[in-house]
Parts: sequence; C-alpha cells; structure tokens
Amino acid sequence: MGKRYYVTGGSGFVGSVLETLITSEAPGNVFIAPGAELDIRDANALEESIAHAAPDYVVHLAAQSFVPDAFKDPRGTLDVNFYGTLNVLSALRATRFAGRMLFVGSGDMYGLVDEDELPVVESRALKPRNPYAVSKVAAEALCYQWAQTENIDVVMARPFNHIGPGQDTRFAIADFAAQVARMKTQAAPPVLSAGDVDAARDFTDVRDIARAYLALLASGRRGETYNVCSGTSRTIRELIEMLGEIAALEVSIVKDPARYRPAEQKRVFGDTAKIRAHTGWAPTIDIRRTLEDTLDYWLEKAGNQHTA
Repeated sequence: MGKRYYVTGGSGFVGSVLETLITSEAPGNVFIAPGAELDIRDANALEESIAHAAPDYVVHLAAQSFVPDAFKDPRGTLDVNFYGTLNVLSALRATRFAGRMLFVGSGDMYGLVDEDELPVVESRALKPRNPYAVSKVAAEALCYQWAQTENIDVVMARPFNHIGPGQDTRFAIADFAAQVARMKTQAAPPVLSAGDVDAARDFTDVRDIARAYLALLASGRRGETYNVCSGTSRTIRELIEMLGEIAALEVSIVKDPARYRPAEQKRVFGDTAKIRAHTGWAPTIDIRRTLEDTLDYWLEKAGNQHTA
C-alpha cells in the first residue's frame, strides 16, 4: 500500500525531484505539495491543509534560502524559516500526526570551520554567520525539542551545496551553466562573470540529495541530525572549467565586482559517516554528469528563448 507524503515547498528545486522519486518508488505513493497560495506563516491554513492531506510523512522544505535576501530582511527570513517551522510542528500536533517529519536545515549552520576541523561532523558546534543560517539553527533546535517533549517523530538533515537541472540562477553553478548555454546557443562571447571562484565547496547532485531525504525518512533515528553531502570538496573554478569542457568552449573567467566577495571559508566539506551508517545512503551521481545534465537543461531553455 502506498504512502502519503506532504512536502512543504514541494514545487521548488528539490521538491520536484522528490516528487519523481516518491511517485516512482512504490505503486500508490501520493505526493502532496501545498500550492504557492498556502503561506506557511498562516498557521490556520497550514493546519487545515495538513488535516486534509492526512500524510504518513512530512518533508519540510519551504524556506527563504537565499542568503543575500536574508541579510536584507532578517525578520522576514525568521518569520518563514523559524515561525513557519513552528507552524508545521503545531499543525502536526493538532492533527494527531503519527508519522515522521524530516526537517531540512543547511550545512551553512556550522559557520566558519577551520581547515583542521574538516570534514565537518554533526557534533561540531553551530556558529552561524548570516541570518539564514541563524534561522535554520533556531528551527532545528525547535524540531529537536519537539522530538523530545511533544511526541513528534522528527529527523533533521543538514544538506551542503546541492546542484542540478532546474535550480534557480540566483545560485552560482546554475548561473554559470546558464551563461555557458548562452555562449553556445546565442553566440555570446565565452566570457563568464563570476565572484570568488577559488573557494572550495561540497557539491552533491540534487537527485542524490532527494534520495538521502527518503533514506532518512525510512531509516534515520528520531531526534538525530545528519549531514547530507558528498564528503569531498571542489573549487568553483574546477566546475566552471568542467562546464567549458563539456560545452567544448574556451571559457574565460572575469571577476564581477558585484558578485565578488572574498570567501572567508576557503574550503569546506562534510563528513558522511553517520548517514551512511544509519541508512546506507551514499551519493552515486558523478559531478560531471550533474554538470552535463545542468548544462543540457539550460541549453534547452536558451535555445527555446533564442527561437521564440
């Protein structure tokens, strides 16, 4: 018999991948994503939506996740990310939810990590350095408390950078792939505008991230937190060069002052031992395939725009 999955933010980048996985995993599985008209800051509407959905699992993806916007509007970010999470938990309690919830945090919650502390383990102290990360630390702490005192089965994920086809160009790798696609389809000069390309980050394919979320729903331990990442780091320059190779272009990188902020964190990557031990999950998609698929996505979009 299929299961019912209620996914806040389900129409977004990760949610669309989750939908494909969930509906193909078992006959009868139902993916429920409240529409964009449902604001998780509206506690009453959220409770009605969850009561109507009667889910077996809840994945809480909905968030204000763009760091520059968090600096511009920290209160609004907290309203969505912290109070929105409180509304989800309260709705689950009110509807006598007896399933499992996955809260999705961020690797950004760790803050600045010294080189000798890599890879980052879940037990490391959280030292957030932007309002988005602060909101996620607070919301995760709330989930932990509810798992202990409110009889809500919650598992928490801390995903690091995830990339792939369909991501918004506000995020760096998607933006670079879109720029390369325009070079190919619209004869734009092979000059790519970027910020600090020598920072190294832990990149994982969004499809592997989605698989990890389902693995945590199935096998994660109540009240526990898990890194979701590749366990390796690559510089942004490496990924840009790989996009150029895939596109068969000699791409020059030009630093855009509007984008350039020297990264305080030169290199970061997470430890995956805990999620591997508890669920058996491991990433399977090679970074080159991720970039190929991402570039294909933007080539199709750029081609359509060019011929429209």
